[in-house]
Amino acid sequence: MRIAYFLVGAMALFLVGCANGPTRGDLADRPVEVVTTTSMIADLARAIGGDRVTVQGLMGPGVDPHLYRASEGDVTRLTGADLVLYNGLHLEGKMGEVLEQIEGRGITVAAVAETIPEDQLLAPPEFQGNFDPHVWMDVSLWTGVAGAVAEALAALDTTHAVGYQQRLATYTARLDSLDAWVRGRVAELPEDQRILVTAHDAFNYFGRAYGFTVRGLQGISTATEAGTADVAGLAQFVAARRIPAMFVESSVPPRSIEAVQAAVRSRGFEVQIGGNLYSDALGGPDTGAHTYEGMIRHNVNTIMDALLPESVTDGADVPMVTR
Repeated sequence: MRIAYFLVGAMALFLVGCANGPTRGDLADRPVEVVTTTSMIADLARAIGGDRVTVQGLMGPGVDPHLYRASEGDVTRLTGADLVLYNGLHLEGKMGEVLEQIEGRGITVAAVAETIPEDQLLAPPEFQGNFDPHVWMDVSLWTGVAGAVAEALAALDTTHAVGYQQRLATYTARLDSLDAWVRGRVAELPEDQRILVTAHDAFNYFGRAYGFTVRGLQGISTATEAGTADVAGLAQFVAARRIPAMFVESSVPPRSIEAVQAAVRSRGFEVQIGGNLYSDALGGPDTGAHTYEGMIRHNVNTIMDALLPESVTDGADVPMVTR
């Protein structure tokens, strides 16, 4: 805690001396230095920015953005950026103070998910008045976020604005194809069997977009551990509905879902661990989920392979995720 306060205070002092932001020459003559919080936004910035940008993502594979705190190195990277892109909607809860300090100090800062109209955002009652920040789980919503990234880059680097818009058009077409693929794949599963049980509430937009009932053991944030009553309630739901598989997540320790599995077993039903889903971060280079498109395809294939009646396995070879 003391380290976090020190970093915020140190950054504030640093910014006083750098009120005009980076001074490394005209952007027309060099790449735009972009720093992002999540790996999903970093991937988006690379796709839209092309060779006009250099992108540093602060949060790598398996990192939970709800709990992430800026390091001293992160502060240096943030204050040296031309453009900082973050999700917003309180996703980066522990970084809020740092991002607030940067805004208005000569560095362009954009909360790209907050450009989505509020009537398209979810605000489940259990989120206590907050919007659900996991908008990337609906590919069509992520298309809007791509537009926000392109707009931020074009406004900063006006000389190359046309290039950003061209790459946006190309990437939007790819996302439209991805969305159509997801809908086609999901159509293989009968509607009454589209029940997705995961470690935390990261898949509500996925459920709304693609017709799944979604139940997460933990709420909007992973900052609070699930309690005994949460485990028992979810176990009762799984056993009563005879749901064949639940899923662990790359950024959440598997012990919580394993506890639900044991509680379901005590109720006389055997539910399998259907595989590992990428929720709050992309996967590593060798996972096939190291890009946004790869992450979505991995998640959908994992869900479908586990929930389709003829595809459910005994789960013995499913690797568990550790932190």
